[in-house]
Parts: sequence; structure tokens; C-alpha cells
Amino acid sequence: MKRLLPIGIQDFPKLREGGFVYVDKTARIHELLTGSGQPFFLSRPRRFGKSLLCSTLGAIFEGRRELFGEMAGRPALAINSLDWEWKYVDV
Repeated sequence: MKRLLPIGIQDFPKLREGGFVYVDKTARIHELLTGSGQPFFLSRPRRFGKSLLCSTLGAIFEGRRELFGEMAGRPALAINSLDWEWKYVDV
């Protein structure tokens, strides 16, 4: 089965539920969120995933663990194997 490239998709739930190709960087997100507490400057050029990162963070803070689990026989994303408390945070 061919997997689709997520051209123009910046919505993490849509990307995961649609079975699109996704490069797992959730371990880096975990480091960002549980790090030293120091300010973190995120600078990336246009079209390099800033909106997708924000959408991924939104899914984490909404406690949507199912989006990070195994899909279509592919392994679960890295954040599931890390020390993480999955609970909804109302902002």
C-alpha cells in the first residue's frame, strides 16, 4: 500500500488519521516540553512545519493519545515510549 505525502496538510489529527507519511519527531517535542524551563526560540523558514508543530502540541495538550499510537501496522510514535502524563489541560 502506498502512503500519501501530506502536501499542504498542517493539521496533526488529519495527517495521522489519514495515514499520511509522517517523520516522527515527538521525542524532540518531549524534550522541548520537559526540558530545563529556559526560554526556547523556535525559528524555521517558511514551509518547514511550524503550523504542524503547533497542531501536534495541541493534540498533546488535549490528551489525544490515540493519535500517537500504532496506525496501519506502523509503530507507535516516540512520545508514547517516554515518561509522559496524558491528561487534558484546559487552557
